[in-house]
Formats: sequence, C-alpha cells, structure tokens
Amino acid sequence: MSLNRLVGIGEKLVFRHRPAVLVIFGLLTLFFLYMMTQLRMDAAFTKNIPLQHPYMQTYLKHQQNFGGANSILIAVRDKKGDMFTPTFFNALKGVHDQLFFIPGIDRVQVKSLYSPSTRFTEVVEDGFAGGPVIPADFDEHNPAAMATVKANIEKAGIIGRLVSEDFSSAMVTAQLLDFDPETGEKLDTIALAERLEKEIRQQFQNDEIDIHIIGFAKMIGDVADGAKDVALFFAIAIAITAVMVYLFSHSWLLTLLPLACSFIAVVWQLGLLTVIGFGIDPMSILVPFLVFAIGVSHGVQMINAVGKEVAAGADSKSAAISAFRRLLVPGGVALLSDTVGFLTLLAIDIGIIRELAITASLGVAVIILTNLVLLPVLLSYARFSPRYLAKVSKPGGEGLWRAVAGFVRPGRAALVLVAAALLFGFGHWYGAKMQIGDLHAGAPALHEDSRYNQDTFTITDKFAISVDWMSVIVESEPQACTRIEDMTAIDQFQWRMENVEGVQSAVSLASVAKTINAGYNEGNPRWRVLPNNTQALVQSIALVPTTSGLLNGNCSVMPVMLFLADHKAETLARVVAAAKAYGSELGRDSLDFKLASGPAGVMAATNEAVAAAQTPMLLYVYGAVIVLCLISFRSIKATIAVVVPLYLVSTLAQALMVQLQIGLTVSTLPVIALGVGIGVDYGIYILSTMSDRLRQGDRLFDAYLAALKERGSAVFFTGVTLAIGVSTWFFSALKFQVDMGVLLTFMFLVNMLGAIIVLPALMAVLYPNRRG
Repeated sequence: MSLNRLVGIGEKLVFRHRPAVLVIFGLLTLFFLYMMTQLRMDAAFTKNIPLQHPYMQTYLKHQQNFGGANSILIAVRDKKGDMFTPTFFNALKGVHDQLFFIPGIDRVQVKSLYSPSTRFTEVVEDGFAGGPVIPADFDEHNPAAMATVKANIEKAGIIGRLVSEDFSSAMVTAQLLDFDPETGEKLDTIALAERLEKEIRQQFQNDEIDIHIIGFAKMIGDVADGAKDVALFFAIAIAITAVMVYLFSHSWLLTLLPLACSFIAVVWQLGLLTVIGFGIDPMSILVPFLVFAIGVSHGVQMINAVGKEVAAGADSKSAAISAFRRLLVPGGVALLSDTVGFLTLLAIDIGIIRELAITASLGVAVIILTNLVLLPVLLSYARFSPRYLAKVSKPGGEGLWRAVAGFVRPGRAALVLVAAALLFGFGHWYGAKMQIGDLHAGAPALHEDSRYNQDTFTITDKFAISVDWMSVIVESEPQACTRIEDMTAIDQFQWRMENVEGVQSAVSLASVAKTINAGYNEGNPRWRVLPNNTQALVQSIALVPTTSGLLNGNCSVMPVMLFLADHKAETLARVVAAAKAYGSELGRDSLDFKLASGPAGVMAATNEAVAAAQTPMLLYVYGAVIVLCLISFRSIKATIAVVVPLYLVSTLAQALMVQLQIGLTVSTLPVIALGVGIGVDYGIYILSTMSDRLRQGDRLFDAYLAALKERGSAVFFTGVTLAIGVSTWFFSALKFQVDMGVLLTFMFLVNMLGAIIVLPALMAVLYPNRRG
C-alpha cells in the first residue's frame, strides 16, 4: 500500500469524525493528566552504572563483603580548629547515632571514632595491646579521658582517614542499602538526601560545628533540588516561545493552538511514564522541555501550511485537510527519525540513558498524534484574522529568499562545499581530542561553587584520603593471605600502582602486614617488610579483622585500595591501564587482579561504557535517519543532501566540546542523538517541498525558492526559537544542564543553517542537470 493511500485513509478517518477525535483526545488528556500527578522522582545508584560491564560485575560480586561506591561521608568539623572539646564529641556521637538509625543505611558499615571496630594497637613489652579508640566509659568532660582518646587516635593509624591531619575534624562513613528495610521498596535516594539535610546538617550544625556531607545520594539530592528550577525554565521557555509564535503568526489563536497541542504532548508523555511504571530521574528532567520544543516546531509548520491555504482562498476545513495531506509524511518521517534516533540510546548499558531514551521516544511519538492529527483538526474550526491572511498573502523577504536560493548556483555551491569540507576537517581533527569522562574536580553535575562540591573540597583538603578511590579486587584460593608468593605479588602490585601518576596512596593487607611485622620488632622501620616464612606471616595478619575491608572471611579475596588525586578522564584512564598491565604481569591462575570497585572504579566502568557506545550510537542514529529518508524521498541523492549537513554539525559539536572542556559523559552523550534527531526536521521539511517541485519539472533554483517561500520562514523561526529556549539553561544551578544548553543551542542553530545553506549546495552537485 502506497504512502499516499495511507494518508488518504488517515484523512478520512480524522476529518469525517472531527468531534469524535476531539472527544477522544480530551478524555485521554484528562486521564494522562491524572496519571502525571502520580509521577515521582526516581533516582537510584544502580541506574547510573553499566551493570553488565566486567568492572561492575566484580563490584556487585564483592559489594556485601567490601562495600561499594554508594556511600555517605559526613565530616564533623570544629570551626575553631580543635576537635578535643566536649561540644565536638557530643556532636560527633550525635551524628554517628542519627546516621545509624536512618532507614537505608547499612548499620553494620557505619564507621566513626565511636564504632566498636575502630580500634588501636600498640607495641608493649610482651607483644601487642589494644582496644577501642573511645573506651566504653569515656567521659568527654574529663581532660584525662580526652587525652587518652587523643593518644589512642595516634596509635590507631586513622589520622587522615577518620580524623583530619590537623585534628579539626572527624569522619562518619556509611554504606547504603539498595532497599529501604522498613518498606521493602527500592531506596528513595532523594528522600534519603533530604533526611541527611534535616536530621544531620540542620540538627548538628551550629556556631561551633560545621557539617559536610558527600556521597552519591547527597549529590542526587542536590541535583533534584536544582532540577526544581527546571519548572521555572519551562515557564520562561513557554513565554519566549509564545512571543515568538505570535510574532510569526500575528494571531493569539494561532499562538495558543500549537502551544496547547505541544503542552498536551508533554502531559501524555509524563502520564505514560507512570502508566508503564517509570518515574522521572533528575538527570532526565529536561526531556519534557525538548518534547515541548519539538512539538512547537512541528506546530508552526502546520499553522504555516494551513494559513497559506486559507490565504489562497480555501476555507479552514479544506485548508486543514490539505495541510494534513502534505505534512503527514514529511512530519511523520521527521518525528519517526527523532523517535528511532532516541531509541538507539537503548543500546547503551546505563540505566539512566535507557530511561532517557524511553522518555524522549514516548514524547516524540505522542507529538505525531497531537501536532499532526489534533492540531489540524483544531485548525479546521479556526477563523483566521484578516491581518494574518494579509501577512500570508503578501509575505516579505522575497529578496532575502532569492539571495539564499542562490546557494544552488554552481559558484556559490562550490564555495559553500569547500568551506563545509574545511570545517569538517577542522572539526574531525580538533574533535578527536575530546575526552571520555569528567574533566573537572568535584561532582560534574553541579557547579564548582555548589554546596556539595564545596563540601567535597573541604573533606579532601582536611583528610589524607581521597573521595576518588578505587579497589582492585585480588581473587585467589582460601587462605591465600598465608602464602608468601601471593602476598608478595600483592605487595609488588601496590608498590607499582603507588608510583603511577594520579595515585596519591594505596593500602592493602600486604602493606598492613608489613607495618605489624615492624611492630613485632620494636617498631624498627627496617622490619617493615613481609615476613619470609609462613608462621611469621600468619602472625602479622592475625590482628587484621575482616571489618578492615582488606580481606574476606576465608582470606581468598584481598582488595588493593587506590586513592586517586581526582576522577578526571585522563587520570582514570592512566590508572586503569596501569592496573591492567601490572595485574596481568603479576597474576597467575590462582591469583587474579580484577578491576574494580569504589567510586573511581564505577566512573572508570562508566567512561568505558560511554566510549564503547559512542560510535555504535551514531551509526544507529544515522542509520535510522538514512532508512527513513530513503523511504520518504525514495532517492539516495536526497538522502545524502539531508544527512551530510547533520554529520557536519555533529563533528563540529564534538570540536566545541573540546574547546569548552566538556567531556563525553552520561549526560552529554545523549545530546548528540538528540541534536541529530531534532536537526533532521529542518532538512526533511525543506526537501519535501523541493522534491515535489523537482518532480513537477522545476529548475533547481525555482524549486528551492518555492521551498524557502513555503517552509523557510517556519524553519528559520523554529531554529531560532528552539535555540533561545535552551539558551535559558545557561543560568541553571546544574552544571550538566548548562553543558546541554550550550550544545543544544549550537546544534539547533547550526543544523538550521546547514539545512538552508549546505543542503542546497549539495543538491546543486547531486542534480547538475536541473540547475537550469
């Protein structure tokens, strides 16, 4: 069955039953509006990691024994710089106890000076002595007791980890569970972050004590708080779009209708998420705005087409039917290209990107109904003002369109294509420098001056440990820690990794055993080596509990913890490459060095997943666009004319990312697909009219001039309107939203220019016999 016949069937179904169509849309909108009110924020740690990646398989396998990357770190700091006061220890104990009882906290792994597992060991005449750092009978008001605790801290080897090096701060750490033990449901990360603020920071921070909180849950909570501003940006975008549409149409009715249909699309999209059991992640909160913007761009094309028909003498219904016939295929192909392009993101093994793909695809698919079906039905009832009809009947810009149409002339076309080739060459060369991962310190989703990042900088400044740590999991046979050759290999691996640029320090069972061995020999540093016989080795590791996180119950798994200077892309890549090389060299059948656990291990896995997905994603996106263009235009040449400008813009966008120091991350990777999906609309609309005129025998210049007169104003308008809308994101409290705003503004504008300038130049080369 031909496309024209399908369009004819659709036209009869829609316009012969207009009242029924409006009733159905009205009822569905009310239903989805109700479902939208049930939508909830949904942020889970596991959605942000590539669960099938080998590193994450190792991470999940050993998470229960050694914890994971989903942790909370709370630094309690005395503002005067001396933690040995009753006020400070009361606050520290209060934070420890309060954190312990918050649902979702793994109570077994809450650790601070008040934890029974925080112990000290010292060398005495007849061997070792030790006990908890804070005795059970500790009285913080007793100076002697306070002096004892200070001495115990110095003996425990926890300075830099649980106590800051300047004795101004102490740390409380905990791991999070995946489920809330009280409800049995998935842990509500955002609610947990709110409790940390209310029950920890607000309760214990005062004129004497500062509280600093970091961790994935807290970061997501801060992102969710910043995401609340998206509603404001949405309102601003609607206002700007309304003004722009009014300037385009000079009619409040024609301004209201496309905005209303686009808003209905957003309502359907959010309602559908609830229907299929999804929430909306703070990192995907921007998608509804994109759906609204796409809807407006297609709505403007529709009112433009209907208005021209009415101005030519048709009544509203006939004009709407004609516009429906002419735009259903190009508009449908453009929106299907968007939908399929977004669905290609499902190939990326990261939950948050897959959810974004589903969210965006649902929204764009709905636009096919709201803006290509509902809008023309509503327009069939509209009365067009004489002012608007006069404007459409005598459109200005004839000279401008004739000048732009000159890009199909051989001379101008050659200049354009040479310039495009040079830009592509530069973009390809410069864009090759783009790095995979974060390029700045702190949480990349938030600005450097955000509360979360300031807390991060304070903790890394006060404590010797880094929040960017990675564990290399050493797997062996039971009791491997008693075998000298295995412990020697671990020790050598640790020593080599400590000398890799970007690794600040490292700790393992081997390094602790060396320290204990020196303790058995009067603390002589010359004895800080691994014992060379099994009995002495067993004696050295006997005092290391499994709660240290350095070994499991049967001593078959022993992590090597690497504390990194930062989590920048180049640092992670360098450390991972070294760990793989040294692990391969030192490992054997019974000793396997496996990456990776810890926050930096998760980031490394995510970076590798993003790098692996980049090329396939682009192939899928462009493959979908090519197939749909071939189906629509039935012409390889026309398809080339649409796709080449898109690829040029994608290449330049990567160069822009390098220039602005924006890495390819979970939040920026989808932008490339979004930009291509939305950018293809311009070319499809222009080329649909141009192809019709070429089939009628027009010269290339006349065909392009007709396309510009019919579609040019709407294409230019939508490109500028979309760009202005996302440019408001520059002022967002969320760094990732700013980055997305910059990239989308660039892609919206330059894709529009590519469709108006590069596309006709390509047509001049591809259709030399039609130049006239």
